[in-house]
Amino acid sequence: MPCSCAQWRRWIRPLVLVLYALLLVAVVPLCIWELQKDKVGTHSKAWFIAGVFVFLTIPISLWGILQHLVHYTQPELQKPIIRILWMVPIYSLDSWLGLRYPSLAIYVDTCRECYEAYVIYNFLIFLLNFLSHQHPNLAMILEVQQQQPHLPPLCCCPPWPMGEVLLFRCKLGVLQYTVVRPVTTVIALICQLCGVYDEANFSFRNAWSYLVIINNISQLFAMYCLVLLYRALKEELTPIRPVGKFLCVKLVVFVSFWQAVLIAILVKVGVISDKRTWDWESVEAVATGLQDFIICIEMFLAAIAHHYTFSYKPYVQEAEEGSCFDSFMAMWDFSDIREDVSEQVRNVGRTFLGRPNKMYFGSTARPEHSENSGLLNSTSQDAITSSTSGIVGPQGTSMPPSPTSSGRYQGLGHTQAPHSTSAPAGFTQPTPTGENH
Repeated sequence: MPCSCAQWRRWIRPLVLVLYALLLVAVVPLCIWELQKDKVGTHSKAWFIAGVFVFLTIPISLWGILQHLVHYTQPELQKPIIRILWMVPIYSLDSWLGLRYPSLAIYVDTCRECYEAYVIYNFLIFLLNFLSHQHPNLAMILEVQQQQPHLPPLCCCPPWPMGEVLLFRCKLGVLQYTVVRPVTTVIALICQLCGVYDEANFSFRNAWSYLVIINNISQLFAMYCLVLLYRALKEELTPIRPVGKFLCVKLVVFVSFWQAVLIAILVKVGVISDKRTWDWESVEAVATGLQDFIICIEMFLAAIAHHYTFSYKPYVQEAEEGSCFDSFMAMWDFSDIREDVSEQVRNVGRTFLGRPNKMYFGSTARPEHSENSGLLNSTSQDAITSSTSGIVGPQGTSMPPSPTSSGRYQGLGHTQAPHSTSAPAGFTQPTPTGENH
């Protein structure tokens, strides 16, 4: 049975603060002991300074996550926000550990690199969930709008048809990075074990150069699809102020990637060379350590930006009901990404076989091949259909209805929206002209 304590909101935040204080009491002496044990050189000083920023960053991020869990009134919007907010603590701790143990950096960085693809995917979920609730006939709205041309450098390509096709291709463009990035990360681990990875060395004799090119193309195309979707639905997305949120996601992902490339260029031209490795064992360790040190500092700034950009305040409701266990479990529900990726693989496979769906987002599509059965259906459509006599599951089975006013977690893949037809409190409702183009 989920715990449902009426007073849990009063003690959960002080409890987290006490636990964090106890963590500091244990970690700070450990850091001082490590500094005294080792010869205090550049490496140790960098690790200690980075640790200061990390332990300033984590409480800011955890506070924002905790506030969303306490005021978990819009599950379909707050669940992807919470996943995005976790990016900063994961990046900070990963980089700090990689800075302390350079030989393990390739392994701990795997978590960070995979999570950045997951963040982009969740940002897409956030946008589409909001759009599907505010505009159930989103495809029809797009069809009557002016044709959106491609942006540079794809401006010479034929534009994607407005409506279902544009939504489908933008979604597919983002999801491909969700698949490509983990695959290339696993390949990087294998190449490292085989001794052919050679990180931060621009040479086509190693695997790192090829993987950087693949990841860069995949990442740029995912971001391109997000920008194209925003341009097509700029007016409809205005209430949630997507520009600041997009910049927070884009800057963290892009800056971390391109500064790694810049450091590799500095190694290539000899600015970072064997003559000055300080306390590191090799030039590669210096390049990796410099990247991790910079990320630890950048995440402090990112935590502050996320605190204001992905604020919990629009979701605060006067009459809140819910369970701390339900809110916490909703944060760990990953069933939606599994359904979306498998659905896109089926759609791509049918396209290559010459049997693409005629309807991507339409209600006449077969349920097992409907584009809407994944990203939109797992959260948004369940919330919309909950206002009827019951909820239709992925296999066409009927599930009992649940009170839409509770906003409680209903199990894997069935998180209900307490206000499925309205924007969160504090957000400006879109003007009627947004649906009559």
